Amino acid sequence: MVNAAWQATMHLDIVIPIFNEEETLPELGRRIEQTCAQLDDVDWRVVYVNDGSLDRSRELILEQRRRNPRFALLDLSRNFGHQCAISAGLAHTNADAAVVMDGDLQDPPEVIPDLLACWRDDGEVVYAARRSRSEKGLRRLGLEAFHKFFNWLSDFPMPAQTGVFGLLDRKAVEEFNRLTEKNRFIPGLRSWIGFQQRVVYYDRPDRAAGIPKQTFRRLARYALDGVFSFSYKPLRLMTYAGLCISTIGFGLAGMYAVKRLLGIETAQTGFTTLVTLVLFLGGVQLIAVGLLGEYIGRVYDEVKQRPLYIVRGQHGLETAAPAKEKQAKG
Repeated sequence: MVNAAWQATMHLDIVIPIFNEEETLPELGRRIEQTCAQLDDVDWRVVYVNDGSLDRSRELILEQRRRNPRFALLDLSRNFGHQCAISAGLAHTNADAAVVMDGDLQDPPEVIPDLLACWRDDGEVVYAARRSRSEKGLRRLGLEAFHKFFNWLSDFPMPAQTGVFGLLDRKAVEEFNRLTEKNRFIPGLRSWIGFQQRVVYYDRPDRAAGIPKQTFRRLARYALDGVFSFSYKPLRLMTYAGLCISTIGFGLAGMYAVKRLLGIETAQTGFTTLVTLVLFLGGVQLIAVGLLGEYIGRVYDEVKQRPLYIVRGQHGLETAAPAKEKQAKG
């Protein structure tokens, strides 16, 4: 079945968050142009979202735009984070479909035709899943462990080895833009909105240049956002742990009381045993309080109602027709 949105000429937006990617931008732009030139009947545009870059990324994007007006720039006022930058880009698209990809060339532009093929085959949300990946050592082990852990915890599992790279149909983009939470985990939100979902597999290469911009601290926060935004299981696990510990405690207390009454044994509490029990119970309680704090902190972020991002300027997006107006014309 062919996607109902497919027409003689379809409009495609490619949303790319950029943070200090001056080393990869020239090659990224060249490969996107080369790939999209092979797409028949596709009117494409690249929407770069400059997420407060401190290097020459903004200047290089504007140079690409002067050479080819298909490159547009959405300039944020500061660094709001990877997920917010993607959300800003999707909020400014009005195409029939939008591809989201990173700017470090670990998401190869050459996969875009495969994503479009799935979209034409009635896929409204298309994931790009990694058949293989180039990361080594602890970083790779941590990423693989997170995907398994998240799918076990989450109430809305996503395909394994997927990130933000993928395609959203116009309707899926509109529903995604209605989501307002501040701590965003886009792979989970993309899974949550539903629609007809497809998977395209690819081999994830090394970065073309530079160093990864996602530090361990940012990856850890990203993982926590994924877990606490899509699962109540941590709270349930702490409840179950409390019930188990209480049951064991009451059982031991009853056993010692019976022995004391029967004169079989006089319960003696050694210093080591007492300290171990106190530290164990205290640790469990602190973990429980920490989990509650994570959930409460996210509630606090939501009630403040601050915007996800602030736009400093835009180039190549000013004349774009609003999505509703475009749909009415069609």
